[in-house]
Amino acid sequence: MTPTPRPAATQRSNDTRHNRAGLARHYTAVRERSRALAAPLSPEDCQAQSMPDASPVKWHLAHVTWFFETFVLERFEPGFKPFDPAFRVLFNSYYQGVGDRFSRPQRGLLTRPDLATVWQWREQVDARIARLIEHTHSEEALRLIDLGLHHEQQHQELLLTDVKHLLSINPLRPAYRRHWPLVPVVAVDPRWIEQAGGLVEVGHAGEGFAFDNELPRHRQWLEPYSLMNRLVTNGEWWAFVQDGGYTDPRWWLAAGWDWVCAQNLRAPMYWTLPTETGAMPSVFTLHGEVGLDPHTPVAHISHFEADAFAHWASATHREWAGARLPTEAEWEAAAAPLVVQGNLQESHALHPLPARAAGEGLMQVYGDVWEWTSSSYAAYPGYRPAEGAVGEYNGKFMVNQYVLRGGSCATPTSHLRASYRNFFPTDARWQFSGLRLAR
Repeated sequence: MTPTPRPAATQRSNDTRHNRAGLARHYTAVRERSRALAAPLSPEDCQAQSMPDASPVKWHLAHVTWFFETFVLERFEPGFKPFDPAFRVLFNSYYQGVGDRFSRPQRGLLTRPDLATVWQWREQVDARIARLIEHTHSEEALRLIDLGLHHEQQHQELLLTDVKHLLSINPLRPAYRRHWPLVPVVAVDPRWIEQAGGLVEVGHAGEGFAFDNELPRHRQWLEPYSLMNRLVTNGEWWAFVQDGGYTDPRWWLAAGWDWVCAQNLRAPMYWTLPTETGAMPSVFTLHGEVGLDPHTPVAHISHFEADAFAHWASATHREWAGARLPTEAEWEAAAAPLVVQGNLQESHALHPLPARAAGEGLMQVYGDVWEWTSSSYAAYPGYRPAEGAVGEYNGKFMVNQYVLRGGSCATPTSHLRASYRNFFPTDARWQFSGLRLAR
């Protein structure tokens, strides 16, 4: 893939004793969660790589362990010795400051070390990190451990989306886990929620972890705007498809139209279009192949597709006149007062869920699908990357990417906040990515 947001800077309180206990608990919980996500998979599942943008599960499990060994233990553990010196190259992703890297498109060819050895490595590193948390006098070491945990939570989401792609290319259409989460619901009508705009503050503020690309907090002026109360649904997207949305260049950016034609696309990723008139598409999910639910948020669309839908909606629906993608500042200003809760990884749905009417405000702000914005991924005014190799995490990717907000059904709850900035290139769609309209 082209990267998800990369961590580089954190903020922590000065209560070291409290931090150590909380950090130790968080470390254990995150590492156990990775093991639980891999539990339904066979060693063969964990070995395969389905495309260059995806990585094998075994590689994800090893790389996050490499992070702790390379950036924490190597610097702060007395008498440090690596588990295996060769792993420094095998499981480096893109940190040029650390040294050589193995070819990303060939990660699935790394049959050695085997999965059992990777698990042994993880267990050894876990014991060593636990001792370091208890005994180190370095606040920087504790900050880097915290950084490593958020890095691992990013890879937990990637593990799920990469496995979904891997299973989808199997003609057997196997399930990662069969536990279908959808139940009959009453459709929630789309409605515009007005936002005052004005002078707002954007970016991370206060205590707690933040990636460096969320900093510094700064002011932006927003004209009054509105956001749709819920996410765009499969049913609304199916209307776009049936109206020739993928065959009409009027709705598409020039680069998007070239991409659609080159790829011969007619629907979102994982959809199978019906061969019979009047039938609905089917869709591949982590629970296997199912019929498309019209009330569920559309997922696995690119920025090109999201932008085209907004143009089509504005031109063909009177009630959606003026529809567009929100800017990331508009999204953050509306989301900032809201509690981070929703259909996230802990709900175990592992699939977007329909909106459920609960009040008059915005719904599905966090979870379900990442929401494309119209904002290019760029540095905030006064941005400074972190020092050292971890500074490569964000800044060097600030070109040819667009920002997504809000998390997905595969994102851990403790990993999110209103200021969190995800980013992908305009044609990426194997992540749980969707959209909310603005105007």
